[in-house]
Amino acid sequence: MDGDLGDFLRSRRARIQPEEVGLASYGRRRVPGLRREEVAQLAEVSVDYYIRLEQGRGPSVSDAVLDAVSRVLRLDDEEHAYLYEVARPHKKRERRPASRVRPGIRALLDGMAHAPAFVLGPAMDVLAWNALADALSGFSGMTAAGRSMPRQVFLDPVSRELYPEWSAVAAQTVANLRICAGRYADDPGLCALVGELSVKSEDFRRLWADHQVKECAYGVKRIRHPVAGLLTLPYETLTIPTDPDQTLVVYTPEPGSETAERLALLGSWASARA
Repeated sequence: MDGDLGDFLRSRRARIQPEEVGLASYGRRRVPGLRREEVAQLAEVSVDYYIRLEQGRGPSVSDAVLDAVSRVLRLDDEEHAYLYEVARPHKKRERRPASRVRPGIRALLDGMAHAPAFVLGPAMDVLAWNALADALSGFSGMTAAGRSMPRQVFLDPVSRELYPEWSAVAAQTVANLRICAGRYADDPGLCALVGELSVKSEDFRRLWADHQVKECAYGVKRIRHPVAGLLTLPYETLTIPTDPDQTLVVYTPEPGSETAERLALLGSWASARA
């Protein structure tokens, strides 16, 4: 997506003060943080070279330069990987047709009778789910467009009741979507999703402009279900080796916990309705 590299680098140098990296701060600064000239000096590259990098005119930039810039801007591992993705548009992976979930993966989902589980595509769109995940989130009753985690979080007003910690869920969703956008910058569907959310949600625009980068690999999500009540759901995510654009998400409530008992009742209730 145009401008992502420059916006990302500017946001990262804005959070570092000159004194933190051993530079004297002279005079009044028009913008917070490090100037481009200072980043270039610390990374030991020419100012012109760094400016071209921020402008996205350095597709052949070397690993050494990216590593040096990453060091100066104090990027963490995920930010470092994201920098590589957005700095080299000619090396971006083409998005594969990810709407098909292999029968073996569907069988794996169905075998997890006591754990809600589903598969996400490259743009955090829900591609497949098991019965308990459906009882929890109602995927089968949604349109294909509605089975989008970012759309649900930012465009469905019910989401603020569904997630007691909505602000944290929203920030996490955007940070993960940033990684997707770095990998598939030219994907029309992903570009359309970001554009739609930017137009329709002020919260999304604000979070997207922060350029936070964080993959949702694991964690804990709290959901207030209208039937089961408040659920505390640890989760793990696993990339499917044969389909690396797809991610398996599994909620793993502690055995014997109140959440596990409520999920079991929810599953029984959903089965009785079916």
